Amino acid sequence: MPSQNQRRITTFASGGKSYSATDLRAALGAEFSRLPVVLRLLAENTLRRSSVEESARTTANLKDWLQECRSEAELEYWPHRILMHDTTSTPALVDIAAMRDSLAEVGIDPSTLNPQLQVEVSIDHSLAVEDYGRDDAAPRNLAHEYRRNQERYQFLKWAQQSMDTVNVNPPGTGIMHTLNLEQLATVAHPDFEHSGDPSAPLIVPDMMIGTDSHTPMVNALGVLGWGVGGLEAQTVMFGLPTTLRIPDVIGFRLTGEMPAGATATDLALTITHLIRERGASGEFVEFFGPGVSSLSAGERAVVANMAPEYGASTGYFPVDQQVLDYLAQTGRPREQIQLVQDYYQATGLWFDPQGEPEYTDVLELDLSQVRLSAAGPRRPQDLMEISRMPQALESEARGVEEDAGALPRFAIALAAITSCTNTTDPKLLIAAGLVARKARKHGLKVPPWVKTSLAPGSPAAMSYLRRSGLLEDLGYAGFDVVGFGCTTCIGNSGPLSEPVVRELSAAAIRPVAVLSGNRNFAGRIHPDLDLGFLVSPPLVVAFALVGRADVDLMTYEFTPDNAGGNQIKLADLLPTREEVQEAWKLGHDAQDFARDFKIATTSVLWSKLDAPQGAQFQWSEDSNILRRPPFAAVNEGNQLGEFAAHPLLVLGDDVTTDHISPASAIPADSLVADYLVSRGEERGDLNVFASRRGNFEVMVRGGFHAKNLVNKLGENLPVAHTVHAGTGDVVPLTEAARRYRHQGKSAVIIAGERYGTGSSRDWAAKVQRLLGVRAVLAGSFERIHRSNLIGMGVVPLRVPNHVKAQLQQVCAEDLIEIAVQPAAIAVHATVPVKIQFSGGSVLEFEACLAAETELDLALLRAGGVIPHLLAKTQAQFQGAAR
Repeated sequence: MPSQNQRRITTFASGGKSYSATDLRAALGAEFSRLPVVLRLLAENTLRRSSVEESARTTANLKDWLQECRSEAELEYWPHRILMHDTTSTPALVDIAAMRDSLAEVGIDPSTLNPQLQVEVSIDHSLAVEDYGRDDAAPRNLAHEYRRNQERYQFLKWAQQSMDTVNVNPPGTGIMHTLNLEQLATVAHPDFEHSGDPSAPLIVPDMMIGTDSHTPMVNALGVLGWGVGGLEAQTVMFGLPTTLRIPDVIGFRLTGEMPAGATATDLALTITHLIRERGASGEFVEFFGPGVSSLSAGERAVVANMAPEYGASTGYFPVDQQVLDYLAQTGRPREQIQLVQDYYQATGLWFDPQGEPEYTDVLELDLSQVRLSAAGPRRPQDLMEISRMPQALESEARGVEEDAGALPRFAIALAAITSCTNTTDPKLLIAAGLVARKARKHGLKVPPWVKTSLAPGSPAAMSYLRRSGLLEDLGYAGFDVVGFGCTTCIGNSGPLSEPVVRELSAAAIRPVAVLSGNRNFAGRIHPDLDLGFLVSPPLVVAFALVGRADVDLMTYEFTPDNAGGNQIKLADLLPTREEVQEAWKLGHDAQDFARDFKIATTSVLWSKLDAPQGAQFQWSEDSNILRRPPFAAVNEGNQLGEFAAHPLLVLGDDVTTDHISPASAIPADSLVADYLVSRGEERGDLNVFASRRGNFEVMVRGGFHAKNLVNKLGENLPVAHTVHAGTGDVVPLTEAARRYRHQGKSAVIIAGERYGTGSSRDWAAKVQRLLGVRAVLAGSFERIHRSNLIGMGVVPLRVPNHVKAQLQQVCAEDLIEIAVQPAAIAVHATVPVKIQFSGGSVLEFEACLAAETELDLALLRAGGVIPHLLAKTQAQFQGAAR
């Protein structure tokens, strides 16, 4: 690490005290103001944390980046902390527990394996909407959550007690990204480890990573952070930097101001559409221009949250007065707010609305052009004005006659104000409450088939909604608070209403979900729903009042229950900006955020939870929740070399991690259900897939379990089945994998574009390794999933355009020969591939190894993250012993 006298240091004062900071202007010279702010922050991180040689190299490479605004050079990134949710932390901590066992078996003290930086776990992904439409729904759902997840929560509590750098935020404390903004983010803080002069502590920017793709939400506060896979996070936990290519940076220039009626949701959906039109795959996005200053931190958070939906790693907004205002609104100490201002202004990292850094590409939006919008019915980037929703649905009828059943053809089954994406911005929740208030005044009611729910990102939301009187109005419309967690946004929507289930069974309707979330992939929200629209919270309430999605909400006339009432238009329900501001003023108390969070963290249910003790976790062979995984062993070996393989699956475009590793409720008629019932579980109460991620036996059986996933190796193959080469048998994927393994054969997967789009689930990679997949050949990979595949030692290969169509025609009997030798691999290396078709023809081409850094290559040679870390720990132990 650079010492104090090797680093360029500047000093500044704040609150009558002296502080020091890395002098970026001196280090970067004339190029400082030309660089995007995100690259200035990466420079600060490297200068402070990396070796003198690495710091000098990175500084030179950043200056060179300006020549073409892109670079192939790598840099090291040392985050300050890691944020995880319960369903990504569980498998990661299970891996660590298993690695501790492996070390103990070779004579190494297992407690030496301990995360070396702060890991914050938020239990937010397990809350399901069982009870709704009642004012006690939240505590009832919380009780359901504890009952179903007790064993897993006991394990998480063990991890917190046995690893001193792991802190678990219990159920009910809020959604991880809201928690990050409201409680964890410092924006700037002292770094005592790298301070030279104790009388002037070194102040540094808050920088972090998270094992969820929506981690960039914290970019709204000027905190640089992005989502990584759980496996990549494990390397960082244990003292290694994460390495990345110096990113391309898309500058997004904002001008003007938002028009009356338009919301942050509409802005986020518009930006998602524009960036997807341009095309993005892992670039950093930085917002600049005078329009930025008109957006509150809450509005910015909605836009930043959806970075993965627009294909980016970040959605960064620099620090300015709006950030300071947010820190004050959420009860941060005055001294901390002053320190943030003084640090960012002293170092040149403070936002300049007139600044024009140089970017790889520039997009632009006049905020005044944003309109009421929806995205759907299957992808978050498919933007439309809400008046266009009927036309979007017309092609989705699929033989269902118009209103032939007891419900409308496109009945709204779920109307959910859900997800940190929109519920973190208080004004969006207040706007929803005001729509409910006006609906109540006009005598409008939600039809009984619509399942309504409100799941804010923070307990503080309940306080300001109650104080403003809006909690009661929302309850009138059926939007009682169901808890504080992700709920419907990640598929924990619970059962549909009886009328919808009945009509769906009769194939009389095409039910639709309307939600304020960030993703609407088919089957994600609920396994029986493949149509969904993303809209703002106030529009969720409006659509719920209608009860059907195939209407032009702009012209629709709401009919009051009371006879003779006037027809109501949307304009009569939507609040003005002044009404929202007045309700916020009435409801807001800055002390709510710390007070309500403290109450939630001292939950009686959590404190009463018993947890095992000791450095090693005691596994139970009878457990259906937690099992020691087979891949966490010393000397596991890699998957490189020359091999011939049969295809396990041939898949098309946009296969998501929801398809590969579902998080929804476990279907009662599935192979997974059969397995669990055989081990004593109740078929009607199996919880969600995500709750079982600590049990590899369940997850491997749940791999690729998605009704709408098409495996092109056969016609109308059952869910999670394939065709076995040699016999032609149609068998479950696990059975095909077993047969290939028994025969000493390898397997590969063929996929189209954007393979692995969606959540950053390490199990989506783990399940492929357990199914014997040695390589995935795809048109392109989602950034985090590519990283996770490498983290499991699975070789990701990008195929050239001219062979994509032919690969989609591969059958089970075809043999795919791949040569990827450990000594020959390099970043973006060409890999020869030869396909011997069963009919006798041959296709030869060169694929590109989708490895971006030297660390990627090291992990592939080691066989993945876990064997790499075990070898590193073993070597350190042996070195210390000598």
